[in-house]
Amino acid sequence: MDLTVERNGPALRVRVEGDGPDLALVHGVGGGLEAWDGVVAALGGRFRTIRMDLRGHGESGKPDGPYALDDFVSDVIRVLDRLGVGRCHLAGHSLGGLVAQGFALDHPDRLDRLVLLSTVAGRNGEERARVEERLAVVAHGIPGEHFENSVGRWFTDAFRRDNPGSMARYAAWNRRNDPAAYAASYRVLARTDLAGRLREIAAPTLVATGDGDIGSNTRMARLMHERIAGSSLHILEGLRHAILAEAPGAVAALIEGFLDQNRSIGSRGAAAGSGAAPRAT
Repeated sequence: MDLTVERNGPALRVRVEGDGPDLALVHGVGGGLEAWDGVVAALGGRFRTIRMDLRGHGESGKPDGPYALDDFVSDVIRVLDRLGVGRCHLAGHSLGGLVAQGFALDHPDRLDRLVLLSTVAGRNGEERARVEERLAVVAHGIPGEHFENSVGRWFTDAFRRDNPGSMARYAAWNRRNDPAAYAASYRVLARTDLAGRLREIAAPTLVATGDGDIGSNTRMARLMHERIAGSSLHILEGLRHAILAEAPGAVAALIEGFLDQNRSIGSRGAAAGSGAAPRAT
């Protein structure tokens, strides 16, 4: 089911599929709900997956910046309210993982289990300098140019060699991004760091990243694991940043195995201001 959420903010494109416990999925910067296609397919409908294009992305509204992390968190809340979801599992990749951290900190009553994939926390000085360099490219260039400069960091050499058609589609997808909205979103990723608050996260949490991911590296994953009490850590061997694209089956298996531990059914219809039933488009 596809629907549009329009109340209290920019219009958001949403897709809901499957049955079972509610699982919200949040994409990375420059992406869209399609980034989760392979993972959702591998989950086989065993969860009710809730995906959206965040503001500034895909077919959702693109208000003028600057954006803040709270804006993206509010997008997730608006979607859950529209669907009448009181609590859910939440998984985020890259920028989506940062959004998921903010959600866990500010709305713990809405969260069951948390999955942080290839995301960031506790950048050191060198890492901050590198991301600021990338932000400068995004702010003064075009999204497609940033993608072309980043493919070696995001995708393994073997995947790029063996999947030229997929790489061409990803490049075209990134070229379609609105430059101003892309820059506003990337600024949130580059300049937001919740490392100092991670000990406040109480939800059961899984942290995972690729062992070759430079921007969301294993050092940061271990820091998140150490600071979030009782969390689990998984390092995906032989992968870089684009784990949703290169290993959707492995990611789905990780998520499902983690969420199946003392599975909670969540709640629907308990969210304040949930509004009317979803509208299909």
